[in-house]
Amino acid sequence: MSQCKVALVEDDIELAQWIADYLRAKQYHVDVYHDGLVGFEAIQKTKPDLIILDGMLPSMDGLDVCKALRQLMQTPILMLTARDEEIDEILGLEMGADDYLTKPVRGRLLEARMRTLLRRATVTTEINDEKLVIGALEVDLGNRQVLLGGQNIQVSSNEFDVLWVLAKHAGSVVTRQDLVQELRGFEYDGFDRTIDLRVSRLRKKLGDKEAPYKIATVWGKGYQLSKDTW
Repeated sequence: MSQCKVALVEDDIELAQWIADYLRAKQYHVDVYHDGLVGFEAIQKTKPDLIILDGMLPSMDGLDVCKALRQLMQTPILMLTARDEEIDEILGLEMGADDYLTKPVRGRLLEARMRTLLRRATVTTEINDEKLVIGALEVDLGNRQVLLGGQNIQVSSNEFDVLWVLAKHAGSVVTRQDLVQELRGFEYDGFDRTIDLRVSRLRKKLGDKEAPYKIATVWGKGYQLSKDTW
């Protein structure tokens, strides 16, 4: 994606230089910051198209940077972490990250994830006037807002994305593989549990507390959002 503006916040100077050089060779414009607070303040001014954010940073932790940025903008955020632990991924996604990569970083995989996030952001911009209404449930893509019975339901960016996909296919089963493919752009490996976590949080926020659930789990397949019980 030519001349796409990328903000890279990474305190490992050698790694940051390697990523920046790789992306610049691919015609990305890259601004590099080695400090969490400095990166947070700069990003608000420069408004990049995509943010690559290390999980552990000086001055302001990467997860805190992610959470604070998500409250201010919908710019795609790709988190990096040095540890290959599921809890890191869950924490990053809880804070509003759109995707997650474990170090060591591989250039081609990094760019593939970036392209997916940028493509999703472009599609959202192009169809941002879409709104889905299912009974008392209203899912507004343009404002990324969820209303239930006229009441605004506070959901994270990741929770909204899952609900939007399920609402688009209301009444039909959406497999975990299809959800992962649409939301994150790669094949489901059978171990990713972040989708399950998001659905669980959505149920709580939407008051969907007991069976039969309005967002039903179809065992061995995926999830199904009801068309007529809202």
